[in-house]
Amino acid sequence: MEPISLTAFFPAYNDQHTIEPIVRTAADEMRKVTDDFEVLVVDDGSKDETGAILDRLAVELPYLRVIHHERNLGYGAALISGFKNAKKDLIFYTDGDGQYDVREMHNLLAELRPNIDLVNGYKVKRADAWYRIWIGTAYRRAMRWVFRLSIRDVDCDFRLFRRYVFDRISLESRSGVICVEMAKKFELAGFRMVEIPVSHYPRIYGRSEFFRLRHLVYTFRGLLKVWWTLVISRRLHLWMSFVAKKS
Repeated sequence: MEPISLTAFFPAYNDQHTIEPIVRTAADEMRKVTDDFEVLVVDDGSKDETGAILDRLAVELPYLRVIHHERNLGYGAALISGFKNAKKDLIFYTDGDGQYDVREMHNLLAELRPNIDLVNGYKVKRADAWYRIWIGTAYRRAMRWVFRLSIRDVDCDFRLFRRYVFDRISLESRSGVICVEMAKKFELAGFRMVEIPVSHYPRIYGRSEFFRLRHLVYTFRGLLKVWWTLVISRRLHLWMSFVAKKS
């Protein structure tokens, strides 16, 4: 393998029970492939001890950088902060809640050949309650149809990018809608992607914010905005350009 520089980035919100082992494990795994690495954590206004744990670790671990949001800005906002502040040529990210195994980052790295811009995981088997599995499946299928996406699992947050992809696209969504926005903008930009299976584990601590009514309304509004901007407006522009050429 050619020499690489690698950022492992983790958005965190109320992940006091999982964030420290994730940070330490990520560093241990990256040492196996490079000496040029960093761990970046964005604490998105956690209300538990996540922030204090990260500050303690940042003093102890020279490879760790921590960004604190003073209040909870949303999952998309945490990702945008991380992508903007990552310093290495490659960016691996997954969530700070422990539902993915950071040791599987090697599977992503193995697929990042010179002609590939990003590697996206897809869950082999979702380890959640039955109703979340059902809703998640319906959501993924709906997003693929509405946004004409080729990606297999748009909400699998286990990804590896070349950092230059964020020089060509900008992200705006502050909620979980950012995953759909990313996928669509990657495809529109012509980036080359590989998808591989990854493991998914039960959430041991805390609970998902997704199923709260306020969050669902916010997500729906965000999806409408992205759909209008990236699908409908583009179709209208192409149609008007076609009409102008014919006239």
